Amino acid sequence: MKKVYNKLVRDRIPQIIQASGKNACIRKADEAEYKHLLRQKLLEEVNEFMESGSSEELADILEVVAALGSTYGLSFADLVKMAEEKRRDRGGFERRIVLISVDD
Repeated sequence: MKKVYNKLVRDRIPQIIQASGKNACIRKADEAEYKHLLRQKLLEEVNEFMESGSSEELADILEVVAALGSTYGLSFADLVKMAEEKRRDRGGFERRIVLISVDD
């Protein structure tokens, strides 16, 4: 029985499938499709985290963010630096502040 996924997977998934005695049909995405599939993968991983609350899903999100960053010429260190700069300028989320409203 064939199960169709048609989605981006981690690099070692085909070998893992093969090792389980199954055959994986794969292809390589071009650059534009890769960016699109990474965005879809990000939503998939975020939804999985929202459902499970699993820290492992957070790690998956981070992996997709790193891959997306590389498509924009950014290393993981670049992304961390950008996040740190934003945290320094605008703060983080540690204080758990909820904005209710703003009066003009």
